[in-house]
Amino acid sequence: MAKNKAYDNDSISSLKGADRVRLRPGVIFGSDDLEGCKHSFFEILSNSIDEAREGFGDTIEIRRFPDGSLEVEDHGRGIPLDYNSKEERYNWELVYCELYAGGKYTNNSGELYEFSLGLNGLGACATQYASEYFDVTVYRDSTRYSLHFEKGENIGGLNKESVRSKKTGTIQKWRPDTDVFTEIIIPIDFFRETLKRQAVINSGITFKLTDEETGITEEFCYPEGILGYVRELDDEKGISLPVIFENSGKGRDRKDKPEYRVKAAVAFCFNNENAVIEYYHNSSWLEYGGSPDKAVRSALVAEFDKQIKAQDKYKGNESKITFNDIQDSLILITSSFSTQTSYENQTKKAINNKFIQEFINDLLRTRLEIWFIENKSEADRVIEQILINKRSRENAEKQRLNIRKKLMGSVDMVNRIKNFVDCRTRDTNRRELYIVEGNSALGSCKMGRDADFQAIIPVRGKILNCLKADYNAIFKSDIIVDLIKVLGCGVEIQTKHNKDVSAFDLNNLRWNKVIICTDADVDGFQIRTLILAMFYRLTPTLIEQGKIFIAESPLFEITQKSRKEEKTWFAYDEREKNAILSQLGDNKCHIQRSKGLGENEPEMMWQTTMNPESRRLIEVVPEEASKTLEVFDRLLGDNLSARKQHIEENGHLYLDMLDI
Repeated sequence: MAKNKAYDNDSISSLKGADRVRLRPGVIFGSDDLEGCKHSFFEILSNSIDEAREGFGDTIEIRRFPDGSLEVEDHGRGIPLDYNSKEERYNWELVYCELYAGGKYTNNSGELYEFSLGLNGLGACATQYASEYFDVTVYRDSTRYSLHFEKGENIGGLNKESVRSKKTGTIQKWRPDTDVFTEIIIPIDFFRETLKRQAVINSGITFKLTDEETGITEEFCYPEGILGYVRELDDEKGISLPVIFENSGKGRDRKDKPEYRVKAAVAFCFNNENAVIEYYHNSSWLEYGGSPDKAVRSALVAEFDKQIKAQDKYKGNESKITFNDIQDSLILITSSFSTQTSYENQTKKAINNKFIQEFINDLLRTRLEIWFIENKSEADRVIEQILINKRSRENAEKQRLNIRKKLMGSVDMVNRIKNFVDCRTRDTNRRELYIVEGNSALGSCKMGRDADFQAIIPVRGKILNCLKADYNAIFKSDIIVDLIKVLGCGVEIQTKHNKDVSAFDLNNLRWNKVIICTDADVDGFQIRTLILAMFYRLTPTLIEQGKIFIAESPLFEITQKSRKEEKTWFAYDEREKNAILSQLGDNKCHIQRSKGLGENEPEMMWQTTMNPESRRLIEVVPEEASKTLEVFDRLLGDNLSARKQHIEENGHLYLDMLDI
């Protein structure tokens, strides 16, 4: 039933003052979560960068406090805060209390800032509005100016104090408001990454970061700018030397649009060990690229394709190269500036200026033609590598399609897999797959399970070590292929030249839980580790999505008999065994080391391993990628010295599992 509520002329209202930001932070900052909070910091930092880039101060200091408060100090001219006769208002009101007010609306004439990060007059005001408190201290004209705001409201007006100093600059300290943002404690790594990027793109400016929580101070400065950054990434291991192309010009996005100025620099080299592409505009990192990305893709593909054809390097009817083939061995950083910029939104993660795209495209194509002539030996090496990348990608794609055909069978095909025992329900939110050790375990698990939602597939002995084997060997293994078929989701083949291609589809996974169930002995643990390695190599998303579990099986069976009854307890380790025995006291107990899964009674299997109400499952969760790889390499890889050290340090913990 419709509510009787009038929608008339009095129904329209507007947000005023600080509420324009405090109630709708996502409009300005992109979101009201930690990402939005990070962006509010960048708005303040941007203004200081604009000052330094104009030649006013070469150091910007950033401080991070334990309570989430932040401080940015520059040594620029100092924000004008006094009375503005033109606007008939104080400048501090315009800067900190008025959206769309600032000193960067004459950029096209280069009057105050030739190129600036802040264009819309939103940053300082919006960040102030979104803060629990916001303090401003400005030094200029032998005067110290100070302001204090609380939750968007000024407290005490503008305070002025004469000082005997020629010091100039602006200090802004604030705490993002938890009434505006859902989270305000910005990790230190964000500041390191952001300040390093800004140092790279603003050559000669030093960014000094102090973490008041730890007392650690770091500095970031790149005298050579993006070329120095490319040298750092290349680390003298490239197949071509780092170079930089630079130019400036004027143009317009459309005939009826105003003309604006652009300058751009592209630094790059080719490297087989590292591949990085980053785009910047007016010092802002363009996470999603836009115009520069389109220009780079178009120019590089066109020029390298032209050279390959000129040298007759393509074979027969071979298809032309793609940008992915170039990107696999490319380190490239672009930095562009313009007096007029069309950002996708206030968060400045992409630009869409047509002229900037055309300008960078022309810069690259013109200068690359010369580079091919002046650096022929390097260019030839790069061309050969791009063709290797291309052919590797195409071979990997063929392999992927063949594997997909082999693995992505129908449900009827899956049911014909030898010794696989399916369950009745087709509800994937309930279905569980037990991977058990051997056909003997299959028997007891099959009789002990709930056939409605629990399926079983046995593995025979120790499967292939998927960390050391190549894909050809892996997919010749019937055990592994059968397991993948039963999973139903395909595999994620991740190689250098095939990182964007995958047959994997999580939506096709036929199971809510995949449970590894092996004996609680050394052999069982090794089989478990090999199965985990298979998931880590072929279907890591299943681990990331919390689909893989380990079923704990008991180590001890403790039985106590009396005239009336016989009771049994199960202990999963020595500590539990001792705890149970202490509870039973002096009563005589029979302690038996738990048998292998295949020797257990079905009732015991159900009670200890398969009953959702009483079983113990360990969810396999992903650690950080580097740590996970390190552990697998230590246990199953070629790092023999690390494995030996691991056994020496931890082997005594598992001696009770050996029959000695």
